[in-house]
Amino acid sequence: MSVRSVMKIAAVAALGSLALTGCGSKPGSGTSGSGSSGATSAAKAVGKKINACMVLDTGGVDDRSFNQSSYDGMKAANKANPNISIKYVPSNSGADYTPNLTKLATGGCATVIGVGGLMSDNVKTAAKTYPKVHFAEVDAPGTGANFYGIQYNTAQAGFLGGYLAASLTKTGKVGTWGGLNIPPVTIYMDGFTEGVQYYNTQKKKNVQVLGWNEKSKKGTFSNSFTDQNKGKSVSQSMASNGADIIFPVAGGSGLGAGAAAQASGGKLKIMWVDTDGCVSAAQYCKYMVGSVTKNLSGGVQAYLKSSADGTYPTGNYIGTLANAGVGLVDDNNSQPAALKAELAKVKAGITSGSIKITSPSQPTS
Repeated sequence: MSVRSVMKIAAVAALGSLALTGCGSKPGSGTSGSGSSGATSAAKAVGKKINACMVLDTGGVDDRSFNQSSYDGMKAANKANPNISIKYVPSNSGADYTPNLTKLATGGCATVIGVGGLMSDNVKTAAKTYPKVHFAEVDAPGTGANFYGIQYNTAQAGFLGGYLAASLTKTGKVGTWGGLNIPPVTIYMDGFTEGVQYYNTQKKKNVQVLGWNEKSKKGTFSNSFTDQNKGKSVSQSMASNGADIIFPVAGGSGLGAGAAAQASGGKLKIMWVDTDGCVSAAQYCKYMVGSVTKNLSGGVQAYLKSSADGTYPTGNYIGTLANAGVGLVDDNNSQPAALKAELAKVKAGITSGSIKITSPSQPTS
């Protein structure tokens, strides 16, 4: 049985606590999307009717990363319970966050979900301004009775990704770069770096990581989650410095790493982020050694299910390896059985706490 199959079984087993489901189809074109009970007549409506709304970060609803996965969670919630009506508004820049949140909070939305840690302060302010509206934030901690945090300890999954990359490199150099130097990005890079270091310790090797220094917090960034050309040039620069496996943490900008791998004729390999890259960026699947994932859709769907059942969650949810909130899809190109066994052992060590991850960006509450 493949690791991907095992992961799918684990996700189904977690339904009771997290309400994990598969992704829905891509929404239609336009600047906003909606779901209605008429779209899923076969589904049985359970719970009260609520209007659920989402403010996307930059990159669009089809960014093949955190925006798309988060909205997929809304679509899955609507499909399971048509009493949950859904819609989203996009953000072209950070200047759109507050106007978008205000528009939805005053426009009849019972709950408003912000996507991305960059929006955290804006959501926090909106929650105080509109205490009768329930807010949630993906990739940031919640505060207060009407502000819920949906967070993920992606350092754990990134650690597995780093170990995998270190195991497969032929040059002894791997790389990682981000969209912006912010905790939701650098937590992945921390974990990746620590995973490489752990591999070196266990195997007495000296695999180097280009693009990130966990101690100094300095590294390589495209300064964009959308600029594919920048992503390609950053990746090619790393490849010219010897990296043969690169892990971009940059949303749509990361597609440029896939283009760089393609242009190299396969000499450069990549690792995808947030979602299974062989699904969300299938055109580059043959260049992927794996994907470091977080179950954004499951976290959003679970929040909306609870909300429609009449109980808006408070506090914070943290996705981990233990609860299938984060993970590693490592068999995109059939990794050796011995390596799969090593990864399973490392995962068990992280889950039990015998392997310590020190990233300061890890969510704690």
